[in-house]
Amino acid sequence: MLKLNYFIIPLIAFAVAYFGGRVTSTGMDWYRTINLPSWTPSGAIIGAVWTTIFILTAISAILVWNKGMDIRNFKLIILFFVINALLNFFWSYLFFGKHLIGADIFVAGLLEISVLVLIVLIWPISKLASGFLFPYSAWVFFATYLNYLIWSLNK
Repeated sequence: MLKLNYFIIPLIAFAVAYFGGRVTSTGMDWYRTINLPSWTPSGAIIGAVWTTIFILTAISAILVWNKGMDIRNFKLIILFFVINALLNFFWSYLFFGKHLIGADIFVAGLLEISVLVLIVLIWPISKLASGFLFPYSAWVFFATYLNYLIWSLNK
């Protein structure tokens, strides 16, 4: 029997990626005009990394959901997945939609914290599901640093 979560969770991940991508695309003309560090990854690399992250995050959420609602901290974990999705979209909105590079450093930091909280909460339940979030944490840490440098170059 097909579990609904195998459809709903990837759909949510796709929606976050899609709407974040839409906001990002509206700000690309502006993005091309700002100063960036010379080693800023290309759009193709950034897109490939985020695609991988969204897939791994969806798999992690499915693994947690499949453990069942009776697991310890289940509702808290789901809440943090939702908070994480909102922060992920909000970062794109502030950076590309509103061009608030400085304020976005704070949001990127909160996004990193949300990923770390998920890793810690999920670890006792499923080391595999938790491990799928490690690349996400590493990328957000890198992206936060890049966000800071971009802000420094454009203030």
